[in-house]
Amino acid sequence: MSIDRLDWDTLRVFRVVAELSSMSAAAARLGESPPTISRKIDDLEKSLGTHVFLRSTRGVELTHLGKQVLRHVHSMADAAETLRRETAQAGAVVTGSITLRTADGLGPYWIAARLSQFHKANPKVQVRMIVGDTEPDLQDEGAEIAISCSETRPQGVIAHKLGVQHYVGFASASYLAEFGKPENIHDYHKHRCILHTSYVHQVERLAPRMSELRRMADFAFITNSATAIAETCAQGGGIAILPSFMSVLDPRLVTLELPELAPVRFWINYTERVRRLPQGAALIDWIRLLFELPEATWFADDFIHPRGYEQKVQELHPGKRRDI
Repeated sequence: MSIDRLDWDTLRVFRVVAELSSMSAAAARLGESPPTISRKIDDLEKSLGTHVFLRSTRGVELTHLGKQVLRHVHSMADAAETLRRETAQAGAVVTGSITLRTADGLGPYWIAARLSQFHKANPKVQVRMIVGDTEPDLQDEGAEIAISCSETRPQGVIAHKLGVQHYVGFASASYLAEFGKPENIHDYHKHRCILHTSYVHQVERLAPRMSELRRMADFAFITNSATAIAETCAQGGGIAILPSFMSVLDPRLVTLELPELAPVRFWINYTERVRRLPQGAALIDWIRLLFELPEATWFADDFIHPRGYEQKVQELHPGKRRDI
C-alpha cells in the first residue's frame, strides 16, 4: 500500500461520498464536478490498493475495508477539529459577519439569550439573526445558517439534528383561578386559547394532538410573536401553546398538568461554503455544543414535563446544577 498520495482533501471527499452514498450528491455539496469527485475516489483507491466503494446505478456503498477507512477518517476529522479549536483559543482571532435564520421562539429565547457566551470567545464576529416563519433558501447567498423544522432539504445543504421542541399548554395563576384547569385536551374548547401563526401553518404535520386541538379549540388570539403570546398568557389572556422550556424563562407561566401537544424536531442547516468560513464554522460549532449542555435536556427526544426537569438533569448529569 502506498500512502504518499494520500491527502486530507481526498479523504474529506471520501467522507462526504460515504455520508451521502452518492458521488453526484457529494459533488453538489462540495461545489465540485462529479468527474472531479470520481477522480479523487479513484486516486484514493489506487493509493490504498483496494476498492473503498461498490458502485451501482443506485449510488455507492462502502466495502468492508471502506468502512474501516471511514472510521479512521472520522478520527482524523475529530483531531483536526480539536487542533482548530486549540489554535483558535491560542490567539487566532475570527472576524467577519454571519447570518442565522431561525423561527420565533427558539432563536430569540434560547439562542440569542446565550449569545454573550459566543461573543466571549469570538468578540470580532458579528451575528445577524433573522426571525421568520418561512424556510430560507440556503443556496441563496443571503442565507447562511438556518434552524429548520423541515425534514426535507435541497441537495448540497448539510443538516445536523439539534433536538426536539416539546409544546405544552401554559396559563397564568390568575387565569386558572378564574376559569379552572383543563383536565384533558378535550377541555381546551372551554377556554380562551392563544396560538402562534407558524403552528397554524404547520399544524397538520406537527402532531395528531395539535391537529385535533386546532379543530376543537376557540383561539381568541393568534399572532406571529412568541413574546406577545407569553405576555398575553402571563396577564391572564388565556391558555398559550409554547415550548416546554418557557416554564423556566417566565415564572409567571404555569405549565398545565397535561401531556405534550406536539414534539417538533429541528436541525441546523448550512452549506459547505459557509462551513469553510471561519466565522461560519465558529457559530455552527457553538450552536451544536449549545444543545449538548445539561440545560439542553429540554430538547431530548423524550418529553420531560417541567415539573421533572431538574431531577432529570441531575440523573443525566450528576453534579450539574440547573443553569438556564
